Amino acid sequence: MSAIVLLVLGLGGMAAGYFLYSRFIAERIYQLDPDYRTPAHAQQDGVDFVPTNRFVLWGHHFTSVAGAAPIVGPAIAVIWGWLPAFLWVVLGTIFFAGVHDFGAIWASVRNRARSIGALTGEVVGKRARAIFMIVIFLVLLMVNAVFAVVISRLLINNPGAVVPVWGAIAVALVIGQLIYRRIIGLGLVSIIGVAALYALIYVGPQVPVTLPESTFGLSAAASWILILFFYAAIASLLPVWVLLQPRDYINGLQLFIGLILLYGAVLVANPTLVAPMINADVPAGTPSLIPLLFVTIACGAISGFHGLVSSGTTSKQLDKETDARFVGYFGAVGEGTLALAAIIVTCAGFATLADWQAVYHAYGEGGVGAFVNGGATILNAGTGMDIAVGATLLTVMAALFAGTTMDTGLRLQRYIFQEWSEIYGIRWMGKPLPATLLAVASCLLLAFGAGGADGSGGMLIWPLFGTTNQLLAGLTLLVITVMLVRLGRPSAPTLIPLVFLLVMTLAALLIQLRNLYLAGDWFLVILDLVVLVAAALVTLECLGTLRRLRRDQREARA
Repeated sequence: MSAIVLLVLGLGGMAAGYFLYSRFIAERIYQLDPDYRTPAHAQQDGVDFVPTNRFVLWGHHFTSVAGAAPIVGPAIAVIWGWLPAFLWVVLGTIFFAGVHDFGAIWASVRNRARSIGALTGEVVGKRARAIFMIVIFLVLLMVNAVFAVVISRLLINNPGAVVPVWGAIAVALVIGQLIYRRIIGLGLVSIIGVAALYALIYVGPQVPVTLPESTFGLSAAASWILILFFYAAIASLLPVWVLLQPRDYINGLQLFIGLILLYGAVLVANPTLVAPMINADVPAGTPSLIPLLFVTIACGAISGFHGLVSSGTTSKQLDKETDARFVGYFGAVGEGTLALAAIIVTCAGFATLADWQAVYHAYGEGGVGAFVNGGATILNAGTGMDIAVGATLLTVMAALFAGTTMDTGLRLQRYIFQEWSEIYGIRWMGKPLPATLLAVASCLLLAFGAGGADGSGGMLIWPLFGTTNQLLAGLTLLVITVMLVRLGRPSAPTLIPLVFLLVMTLAALLIQLRNLYLAGDWFLVILDLVVLVAAALVTLECLGTLRRLRRDQREARA
């Protein structure tokens, strides 16, 4: 079958979701108020709380939640065939991710821009808040530690990507000044930023950069990890308009240009989907499609990490409450288009089914490598772009997204320590510098304490990320649902997705627990149980609150 069919159906469905369904959610469910004074204005401090143009904020939000995950998840999940991955990405974007991301922004804005974990204390109760914030901290720890490993490997495997990846920071610093001080208009700034970024992508392969194999006894991978955390620590302390916003905005534009190139190449080359629609002959050891599909593809369908960004950084920068629809729901649509591209290039970027099967010989294979190679092949066929240049373009795209996610993730971890400071009265921990140092220290402790000298310790607990992340998404929807019930508004658009997600994720978590037990991996067995018990306790607390609210509403009507 032609890949163009997936392209048209997928993009058409997501466009309908934004123009029709998100409007219904905005007007009938969240009931956005254009005159509501957002925390960006009420608590403006020029550092974290900064009213921001919705297009710039969309760029920050989208690239922060995207990372490498909407590429990796779909590029692995196609092992079950392209149809299940396609349906979950499209329907998940429309009915799950858009509502979740949009709702987390709205809920946070209505509660002084508190994180979804902190506002749980007001919406549900203190016990639920304490447990929920532990789950959130674990997710952030996994994301930051693992993305540092992912980026370091990308930079080592493709030295030509080093200059554009780090050069993008310098470009962002200049763009930030131009936007914030309104030296020139946003349109011209955008053109300058994108042109500079693509110039760096062209220069990168001609000036490859490699680190020594050993520096002070550290491998090149470990050195890159330390450099990345040093950079992320500084970035998390800077005012958002200096680096975070402009970098994410330019990266967002870069992504859409990359997607236009990819989709344009698909339209011109008209490649065939060589992967099976439903793979009836999966490799031995591949887990069952249900429920594993729904935790393998998270970003691109729905992801709990999105709720952390929505309620952590995005809500502090929202200029008008009505901007939440564009930033939150359309941000999810943007990520869905990236996941759709990953499905297409990993299923149509191979010459034959045998070539595809040679890559997908086991569950977990494919990933970024299949996306880069398949995408470069399609770009070459559709645009004539040299395969090496195409591979560099896509590698830089993946590395930049992972970097922006890590920037935001460390800032969010800093917020967690600061919120703990406020909750438990630990004053010194509430200051930005100590909170940032604690965030970095916890990540490095995991990276080097569990992983040894190469700093890959984050990979140790990464197998739990998919289930933990999706549980977080379900719990976020649960908190939003409680808020809607409190306000007497319809809750079905959040209640139905959360029930489905919790059932699938808890089933996946139990399957994972059994596999870890049989493998004798006791550390992950214990951690898996901690996550499972925490999720159960938060769910029970929320259900108890919902029952009380329903009872009170019935009594009020009587």
